[in-house]
Amino acid sequence: MTPRTDADELTEQPRVPLSRRRVLRAAVELADRDGLDSLTMRRLAQEVGAEAMSLYHHVANKEAVFDGVVEVILGEIMAAVDEVEAPSPEEDWQAALRARILAAREVLLRHRWAPQVFETRTTVSPVVIAYLDHVVAILRAGGFSFDLAHRALHVLGSRALGFTQELFQPDGAQTADAAAAAMMEQMADRFPNIVGMLAAAVHDDPDGTLGFCDDQFEFEFALDLILEGLERRRAADS
Repeated sequence: MTPRTDADELTEQPRVPLSRRRVLRAAVELADRDGLDSLTMRRLAQEVGAEAMSLYHHVANKEAVFDGVVEVILGEIMAAVDEVEAPSPEEDWQAALRARILAAREVLLRHRWAPQVFETRTTVSPVVIAYLDHVVAILRAGGFSFDLAHRALHVLGSRALGFTQELFQPDGAQTADAAAAAMMEQMADRFPNIVGMLAAAVHDDPDGTLGFCDDQFEFEFALDLILEGLERRRAADS
């Protein structure tokens, strides 16, 4: 056995202790790099250089990992919206809320798998509640009653967090264009209107796309319609 030298001790990197935060950050990095399907307890253990059983001291199971990564992503969103330059809500609530929602979307575009996890959660994280509380605060500062703010949250839905929930998703192995092409080829006679619409709706900004039909233009188009409609209702109720 070769004896350890002073040089070995100087160059050896200290072992980073395992913690819940470290496990969750590793989970986010793993999903970013290899996709959501890669996020298993075994792969996660390999990512942090630990035995799989040791993870259970910090996260109870895979669902707890998913709950945790929601907190991590929402933490990034909260940090991003805090840095947004926008008018005060009292001055222009629409511009203030729009800027914050688009900042949240920018975070999700760095973690494109995250909306899938958000949609599967059965409990509401305190971090999500804190984010929505900020949204309500903007609405209230803009002159909304609590009743209308409540309705506004329902109308915004997942768009408040920066993504659009899809009614359906084609096979994840296909791109939106490939799915549309397959549908047009197979179903043109039976569903001419849907096929015609898909043929015309070309997504030319893959970097701004989070889902099959959630590209940046469509997201902003729907968001602006909602905000403008809410402003008309707020003004009518004043």
